[in-house]
Amino acid sequence: MEYEIKIDPLCKEDKILIIAKNKTPLIEEIENILNRNSKTIMGYGDGEIIKLDTNNVECFTVEDSKVYAIIGNSHIRVKERLYVIEEMLEGVFIKINQSCIANIKKIKKFESSFGGAIRVIFEGGHKDYVSRRQLKTVKERLGLIK
Repeated sequence: MEYEIKIDPLCKEDKILIIAKNKTPLIEEIENILNRNSKTIMGYGDGEIIKLDTNNVECFTVEDSKVYAIIGNSHIRVKERLYVIEEMLEGVFIKINQSCIANIKKIKKFESSFGGAIRVIFEGGHKDYVSRRQLKTVKERLGLIK
């Protein structure tokens, strides 16, 4: 198998082209990787369908059995299930509790409360808590423990 990579600084969007006689397990694996890394999530609200830039999303949270993307003060409805979004965005987002996955880059600070719970404050002001079950994972991802 041969392959070629071209780096073009003027290219507006990355493009991958596969030319093959037939579909092989390797091609299927490449497809799975590309689909998993596809970060296109659509938001719905006010009669609009919006392509969300996941870099701007502070977190995805479940409220009243519906998933919302939180961007600043906006709550934008998302049709994907939370676990699907978590799989799609596993590099930058981390599960902080059963109903919220957070963008690590959008966390402003952590606060500890008297009862030992840790509250997450996002850049846009949204607040949520790290569950005891997820606390070790969150600390490991942030490099606080090894």
